[in-house]
Amino acid sequence: MSERVIPGRTDGLITLGAADALWVDLTADSAVPTASGAFTCPPAPARVGYVLLGGHVVTTVRASGGQWSVLEAEVRRAAAELNAVGMDRQDLVRIGPFRGAPRQERNEETPLRWRRRITRELQEPGGPTRAARREVGRPYPLAGIDWRQILVERTRDGTQRTWWLPRAVVRLLDAAEHTETRWVQAARTRHQAGAAVTEPPSYPRQARDAGGRQTTSPQGPTASLRPYDKELEGQLYSVLSRKPGTSRRVAGWTCAVCRTAPATVLDHCHEHGYVRAPLCQSCNTLERPDHLYSNDIRVANRYTRLFHTDTDDWLRHWHRCPGCRARTTLPLPHLAAWTAHTACRSLRPTHRAPRGRTPCGVLRVSWTGSHQAPRSCLLTVAVDFCPSGEHRVLARVPYREAAERFGIWLAETAPAVAAAAGPDRLDGLPAQFRPVIVDTSGEGPALF
Repeated sequence: MSERVIPGRTDGLITLGAADALWVDLTADSAVPTASGAFTCPPAPARVGYVLLGGHVVTTVRASGGQWSVLEAEVRRAAAELNAVGMDRQDLVRIGPFRGAPRQERNEETPLRWRRRITRELQEPGGPTRAARREVGRPYPLAGIDWRQILVERTRDGTQRTWWLPRAVVRLLDAAEHTETRWVQAARTRHQAGAAVTEPPSYPRQARDAGGRQTTSPQGPTASLRPYDKELEGQLYSVLSRKPGTSRRVAGWTCAVCRTAPATVLDHCHEHGYVRAPLCQSCNTLERPDHLYSNDIRVANRYTRLFHTDTDDWLRHWHRCPGCRARTTLPLPHLAAWTAHTACRSLRPTHRAPRGRTPCGVLRVSWTGSHQAPRSCLLTVAVDFCPSGEHRVLARVPYREAAERFGIWLAETAPAVAAAAGPDRLDGLPAQFRPVIVDTSGEGPALF
């Protein structure tokens, strides 16, 4: 890419208008689409000392003549970080609307609040149409990202609209909001101490390795977030969730699965009631079963990641529950999804396609009974939406057989996780588990 000539440049500082043009130019080939007006249009708070670009804070300074400017090097660094982010447009996360009124924001000095901003704009009359047109004067870029280009709208039952964004963008915006909050808190502290605000605190830069996973650049200093180290192991969610200050404590950890994004929810086992670990919103959504009814789930494409791509991470996370670890199993919805997606994969028919053959229809698995009565629990794997109307039921697998198959597969796929499990660790478990009601509505943004 050729160097862009920036007019009005003095000692590395460029005007906000020039920074806008540079940002768009440097990120033209990024997988994440970017928007102009990142420095000059709301909600960019350029005149209060900073601007968000992706997950990076760029400090604004008042140059000679009272003109606001930024360091060109900071814009280039933020652009390089964004260009390193990979994005799968098919891996989507629902961002709204969710049931119930949005909660009041505690910190009104952090103006990003991207979920509320997107929901409010799209719920206005003509919102999606206006968002697609990108009205002049109200571009509303979020951390320099043009979310309108990648927003997906779906309609359920012909009435309810839902909005979705790629998972990589959700993580990026969550990180931006977290970074902004930390910056404002640090600026307020320095201001109260009488110190001049000159630089934002440093945060680890995120990139992606060859496998597509987010990593923290070793060049960046360590962030104030700390990694989760089993501090909540063995605690019951029903008890811990009622303790004051738990949500603030969760926000101090990084996500226990991806280990890059800030944690926002406390994930727990719905069958045994134990806390697993703090997760970011993206990972929590990824592992949630796609319930159709309370005993019926659709086997979505994301199970490929759960049981193949990032298998060790997810199996280790699920076995943070003492009940699942001691019995070498998974919660019933996850075990049912594994049975359909992995154990019964060879039974799924295929149909001719222009480029070979494609799997038939959509996999669905239902069950009768529950894990508390394993002898009477039966899993039924079926195919919905078959083009020829065939292949309704592929297999019926008893719960105990499914659990045995999973144990064998676990030993072969993740031997370290399997070695930590086993029936010799049943002593510390309560005789009767407190029932946990499964959230099957899919409306709530989190389990916490």
